[in-house]
Amino acid sequence: MTEASRNLSSWGRFHKVSAARVKTLEWRYQQLPSGSLTEKLLPYALGRSYGDSCLNSSHTHLLTQHLDRVLSFDRLRGILRCEAGLSLAAILELVLPEGWFLPVSPGTKWVSVGGAIANDVHGKNHHRAGNFGHHLREFELLRSDGQRLACSPTSNRDYFSATIGGLGLTGLITWAEIQLQPVLGPWIRQQTLCFANLEEFFTLSRQSLTHYAYTVAWIDSLAHGKNLGRGVFFQGNHGNKEDLAQLTIPRKKLATAVRTFPCDLPSWAFNRFSVGLFNQAYYRRQKMRGSAPTLVHYEPFFYPLDAVHHWNRMYGGKGFFQYQCVLPFAEGHQALGEMLRVIAQSGMGSFLAVLKEFGEIPSLGLLSFPRPGVTLALDFANRGAPLLALLDRLDAITRAAGGSVYPAKDARMSGEDFRCYFPRWEEFLAYIDPRFSSDFWRRVMEK
Repeated sequence: MTEASRNLSSWGRFHKVSAARVKTLEWRYQQLPSGSLTEKLLPYALGRSYGDSCLNSSHTHLLTQHLDRVLSFDRLRGILRCEAGLSLAAILELVLPEGWFLPVSPGTKWVSVGGAIANDVHGKNHHRAGNFGHHLREFELLRSDGQRLACSPTSNRDYFSATIGGLGLTGLITWAEIQLQPVLGPWIRQQTLCFANLEEFFTLSRQSLTHYAYTVAWIDSLAHGKNLGRGVFFQGNHGNKEDLAQLTIPRKKLATAVRTFPCDLPSWAFNRFSVGLFNQAYYRRQKMRGSAPTLVHYEPFFYPLDAVHHWNRMYGGKGFFQYQCVLPFAEGHQALGEMLRVIAQSGMGSFLAVLKEFGEIPSLGLLSFPRPGVTLALDFANRGAPLLALLDRLDAITRAAGGSVYPAKDARMSGEDFRCYFPRWEEFLAYIDPRFSSDFWRRVMEK
């Protein structure tokens, strides 16, 4: 175990830790560093959490990037056991040539297995597959007292449910065993449909959920009036034999991460005019392309933003906020419309605005975010007090609708709101490792 200091930040770049204390873990058999209860620990892998749930200011970060070994891979049954620092990108590189794919994936493949568990990530197939936690067969949890707990749906079930979505606070996940899903290759049969407003979105979504494994929509967050909630709906399935025979397979693979965003854009680059112009152009371009099904490579379908290294620089040195909420179905339509009207009136729209319906599969984790309803995720350049006031208004709508905000994306929710969104938080307290904490946890528990 090596010790050093380095600068760390979350993906949103609003929260940063200068000269952070770090201890690099080299092997899963290592014990956690000794120390007093006042020195708090927190795992840190690839830093893709948008807020401060991955940061531990004035305390110690446990760097897990070197815990990236594949321990076993059953190619016949699609069962992978690996260390928790392994990225989803590395898993895909290994398993896809053997006819397997991730059961659930978020919008970036640069997430560690441990991070995927700690945030119980979800993807475009939530209505079919649930969360990442639903596909865990087992994992090992290393506690600061030296205990190594084998956690599964049948063994140490309490720690299993506390650690899934537990924000890295129950101890260090050293390895995990995942059930993969079979596929015929890297191709997705995709259909793209434009919709004129929220009514059309909900109609398309309900029709699509039955026939497509993957569904998601981009929306124009600055549209208003009769166009409120207009956007582009993406639906897809893994290619089957008929697809591969009937549709033209693209000759070239569109690889991700082929470009690098060169610098921080100035803060004035994102305004009502520039975002509105982009949104209108994107909507019209998709409408002109038509809706015929096509075969696309999985990378642009699942990970469009991974095509640009450091895309978070586009928001400038002050960083950005992502706001992701889920609104229950009963209140979701009305609350979502109110939310979009407030955003459009503010002029602080987002060109990265994503809308999806979650399914009815209950989450396994005590603090898991997904639940039945409609989820909206938006990125906002950091504009200081005016933006924070807008986010407070979105919080009020979310609370009134009985919804929730995603901790992995959050950088500023209040403790009162957190306890409202996650009513099982008191039950979760019993499973926190006494030597683990984070900036996020101290923020929502101490205020």
